[in-house]
Amino acid sequence: MDKVMNLVSQRAVVIFSTSTCCMCHAIKMLFSEMGVNAAVYELDKEPWGREMERALVQLITGRKSPVPVVFVAGQLVGSTEAVMSLHLAGKLVPLLREAGAIWL
Repeated sequence: MDKVMNLVSQRAVVIFSTSTCCMCHAIKMLFSEMGVNAAVYELDKEPWGREMERALVQLITGRKSPVPVVFVAGQLVGSTEAVMSLHLAGKLVPLLREAGAIWL
């Protein structure tokens, strides 16, 4: 868990993902198209990926897969559903502006 918290404190937006997950791809594309330069950690390609996956499962309960998981300004936003809900409600862009992840 310490490794997760250390990584999310270093960038405005952090995404934990796997390279073969279609929902992860959708979330990464959403942020990229918004002009966000997110730190993306592909758990299936990182040497510490399994350890990180276990830590993320503890953070997000009730899900089979712990990815994607998005953090903004060091705070857990959540998975695809949470990110898309914020986006559709018009709350994602202000959150990203406040975090300094986008300027427009």
